[in-house]
Amino acid sequence: MNALAATNRNFRHAARILGLDSKLEKSLLIPFREIKVECTIPKDDGSLASYVGFRVQHDNARGPMKGGIRYHPEVDPDEVNALAQLMTWKTAVANIPYGGAKGGIGCNPRELSKSELERLTRVFTQKIHDLIGIHTDVPAPDMGTNSQTMAWILDEYSKFHGHSPAIVTGKPIVSAFRTSETIIGYEGTLYLTHLSFKQDLGGSLGREAATGRGVVFATEALLAEHGKSIKDMKFAIQGFGNVGSWAAKLIQERGGKVIAVSDITGAIRNMDGININELLQHKESSGTLKNFAGADEMDPSELLVHECDVLIPCALGGVLNKYVGLSI
Repeated sequence: MNALAATNRNFRHAARILGLDSKLEKSLLIPFREIKVECTIPKDDGSLASYVGFRVQHDNARGPMKGGIRYHPEVDPDEVNALAQLMTWKTAVANIPYGGAKGGIGCNPRELSKSELERLTRVFTQKIHDLIGIHTDVPAPDMGTNSQTMAWILDEYSKFHGHSPAIVTGKPIVSAFRTSETIIGYEGTLYLTHLSFKQDLGGSLGREAATGRGVVFATEALLAEHGKSIKDMKFAIQGFGNVGSWAAKLIQERGGKVIAVSDITGAIRNMDGININELLQHKESSGTLKNFAGADEMDPSELLVHECDVLIPCALGGVLNKYVGLSI
């Protein structure tokens, strides 16, 4: 069962429990708007590459639509539709005045240079700029995107609509620039000057850690129901991107032991606990979990069944497909 079929099944189940009228149920399943655009960019080697971008705007009954943009090879219409629908229910359940949306581009960001990612982001923004807006649809970062991606969207959108910092969330707090300028001085002397300045982009303090912090809050609440706490418990975390790395860091700060971690580059374990700060430094410098001195490498497929007190999936959805009961 793919993501959209699973999401629709769960919604229909909820609709029956709530006693929703069948016509209303059908209306809520159909998205407000689906957008599919071609994004062709020049690569660094001079060749052209084409990608398909999506934005699904599911519902705006409760306010402007809101949802992330992900860059991943598995991005397709069904996945984006499902995630947009889930954003609608999430904002409603949390009583936040937004609707649901989601977007993405079918690409592998690890295979693209920073300049290629910028071109791709700007072309995608050009294709959808007239369908998003601060009162219409506000994108955010998701898997494969980050604050830099949001800064590019903000800059490109502002070319058409004027400076609009509220068009995306997850922006940097400020953006730093350094330029060089040649000035012809006295008797034709050339001077090379460096001008540095910062531009306030309107980002929120704490935004980068917010999702991982939410994972930790939810974990604390679940454990508290069973009279337990994070301290001294052993955790396995699948995914060490923005969400997983922050969750690991905050768990360690609370006295928990992260004993196994995996991401697209591999998996590592240390039953005595991995030093997350050192691992973050290692990944920052090498781009991978491999060859980290503070843990042993393991088969990534073993992480989901690795011995631990708490398993936290922070990668793609659909990795857990069988309910086996709760034992804490």
